[in-house]
Amino acid sequence: MQVSSLQQLIAERILRDGPISFADYMRMALYEPGYGYYVTGEAKMGWEGDYFTSTDLADLFAHCMGRQVKKMWELLGQPARLGVLEQGAGRGDLAQQLQQWATTQEPALMAALDYRQADIKTGQDALVTVDDDTFAPAIILSNELVDAFPVHVVEKQGDTLYEVAVTIANGRLAETLVEMSDSTLSDYLESFKVPWRTFPDGWRAEINLDALAWMERTCQILTGPNPKRKRHGFILAIDYGDVAGKLYSSERRYGTLSSYYKHQITDRPLVRPGEQDITAHVNFTALIQVGRQQGLRLHALTTQGQWLRDNGIDDELDQIRQRDFSALDTDRGSNQGQTALLQWYNLRQRASALTDPMGMGNFKVLIMKR
Repeated sequence: MQVSSLQQLIAERILRDGPISFADYMRMALYEPGYGYYVTGEAKMGWEGDYFTSTDLADLFAHCMGRQVKKMWELLGQPARLGVLEQGAGRGDLAQQLQQWATTQEPALMAALDYRQADIKTGQDALVTVDDDTFAPAIILSNELVDAFPVHVVEKQGDTLYEVAVTIANGRLAETLVEMSDSTLSDYLESFKVPWRTFPDGWRAEINLDALAWMERTCQILTGPNPKRKRHGFILAIDYGDVAGKLYSSERRYGTLSSYYKHQITDRPLVRPGEQDITAHVNFTALIQVGRQQGLRLHALTTQGQWLRDNGIDDELDQIRQRDFSALDTDRGSNQGQTALLQWYNLRQRASALTDPMGMGNFKVLIMKR
């Protein structure tokens, strides 16, 4: 078996320090400087990469985000300057498509818009770095970001909750169960009243402690450093996941950990470290809880499918149908009409993928406000 430089680096750490937590392994696999999946080479998203996001499917997603930003701007009293910070911006497609839409459809919004981007190329800390002290975002948004934070993995055996660690066995990276050094992970489950002791042996779950720190720091960026000066705004996060009661259930016996390689989902996160994406579903109850602790209120928790409909995806499709595909009604039998039919079916299929309740349409959209 060919061993990559990152595999060798991970193996050397294990041989030196002993088994490492899955969170530490995932952090190295995704973010190790010079080696990690997100910090080396070209962007891995898109049709030629390992996975695609909503902006790869259609500009309709960004247009709906633009209409959502417009609603928030209006709720904030239409300030002359609207700071928007997109975290985990990747290639910048959402920013580009949203601003193109605003330029033509909502010029007043575009005139007020101060849109900034932060990516995860240098690790999670880059997500919450705002270099300009004069920039005070009133809207902080992210799309498929939190699922990329490293997670701890736990497994129930008997009356004990063990942590899944990564070790070396027969010259390969392998899993092993270790006793937990403290109660942090079990306390996490207890805080959401997860009855894990009643679950069958072998039950597994992921615990994303970084998500708690991210939400706390993001709230602090929104509210500002001066507690006496109350700033208002919104946090919007889109990701796959669920509330704690559904995420940590006995029916979901093997957790949600997944790896993506060339658009194929695998259950082998220990192979190809640095070459494949590793993700886990997001506990939205935890994000809401931290947001409330930081003084924010829940504005909405819905599915992406419903959120897109609430923000006009169906109306926009109708407008496109009437504007760009009139040949379907007047000249469907001609070559022009048949070409238009295929183009219309393609667009409608992409929109359907965005709203499909069995796929992206079941992503959750969380909006918190202050």
